[in-house]
Amino acid sequence: MSDTGPETNTKSVFIKTYGCQMNVYDSERMKDVLAPIGYAPTDSPEGADLVVLNTCHIREKATEKVYSELGKIKKMKHAQGGKMTIAVAGCVAQAEGAEIMRRQPAVDLVLGPQAYHKLPEMIARVHRSTGERLETEFETLEKFDALPKTRQADGPMAFLSVQEGCDKFCTFCVVPYTRGAELSRPVDDITLEARNLASQGVREIQLLGQNVNAYHGAAPVIEAGDEWTLAQLVRHLSKIGGFDRIRYTTSHPRDMDDDLIAAHADTPELMPFLHLPVQSGSNNILKAMNRGHTREHYLDIMRRMKEARPDMALASDFIVGFPGESDKDFEDTMDLVREVGYAIAYSFKYSERPGTPAAEMFGQVPEDVKNERLQALQALLREQQTAFNASKIGETVPVLVTGTGRNEGQMHGRSPWLQAVHFDGAPDLVGQIIDVEIVGSSLNSLSGTLPSGANEAAA
Repeated sequence: MSDTGPETNTKSVFIKTYGCQMNVYDSERMKDVLAPIGYAPTDSPEGADLVVLNTCHIREKATEKVYSELGKIKKMKHAQGGKMTIAVAGCVAQAEGAEIMRRQPAVDLVLGPQAYHKLPEMIARVHRSTGERLETEFETLEKFDALPKTRQADGPMAFLSVQEGCDKFCTFCVVPYTRGAELSRPVDDITLEARNLASQGVREIQLLGQNVNAYHGAAPVIEAGDEWTLAQLVRHLSKIGGFDRIRYTTSHPRDMDDDLIAAHADTPELMPFLHLPVQSGSNNILKAMNRGHTREHYLDIMRRMKEARPDMALASDFIVGFPGESDKDFEDTMDLVREVGYAIAYSFKYSERPGTPAAEMFGQVPEDVKNERLQALQALLREQQTAFNASKIGETVPVLVTGTGRNEGQMHGRSPWLQAVHFDGAPDLVGQIIDVEIVGSSLNSLSGTLPSGANEAAA
């Protein structure tokens, strides 16, 4: 008998996930809420009873990609005699829900990031051909309260959402409009989900939030005080047992306090990796972006983080060609990159987002200038990333083994600095943390060998 309820899994669901780790987490929880009503995951949309596109509105041309995918799925639906249910979820759904329903009538329901817990109810309404098909209201706490208290782990690493929404209102960003205001889950709820993951063999959790270091969740019932910070939450989760590694993403410089920096020094489970987007190295552009921090503030955080954890690997996000960006502003960004030295970074050309203040700003940068600047920045970032990876050659590093590699006999894992590591080993190493001697590196990964007898003496 199935442990998901009286129904058996007789229907299939295909979920395509776009964008950030928050969407990956949301897609996992969609599977959790659909399992009790008989939906089992499938690897292809063809023949699926339910197809969900969990969308992201951050990247350029995100909306066009969704409509293109919907056109393909519409044909599959017609091939099945119209029996497929199509849902669009996530941030594009939140921003353009009514337009999606108008432009693509094959879509059966649209739901924003805070409404996926209502999927079973909405599917039932569609099948009864009654009720509202559009659900994009902000109800974050209601969503978390309605989710199953346990979830199925998928390997030794797992995402755990602790905070959603954004109050920063950067002038280029749609997140405050698609995810709502900043809201943090209570510590007790997070702890319950974390314990469940640990009981299934998860050894690394990554705490997620649009502004995860703005976390201010209700303190445990047995503790005094009203709210806890992210640093307090990290120390608490490090003590519940089972987790060897804790990470968090994505952070904002405005919320990087002294205690969180100190936690990197005093909490061994907190990995030496920090993704802290700066977006620009120019104070003029940072002000135009409404980032709320300066170049000097950001560099001070980087300095103090290195002092707290000398082996810290730093990551960031950059936008080039923001309206009004001069050659001098761009050079300020290049100087900041040279000063910090990144293990990995993500860089993009500025692209207009309808409804955001930046879209109406004067001084829009020509496309060819944006292209030239992006190429220069990415060349510098690739150089730094290659050098960082090469610096690990000759070291023996602890690797969490996450699965098999592409080649026969090859295994795959992650270093403390989030690098992909490939080495030859036995499949039963999955879920273990094992020392690997690094013998080679590339832009995106490390290669290594196991010490003699490591297959028998894994952690």
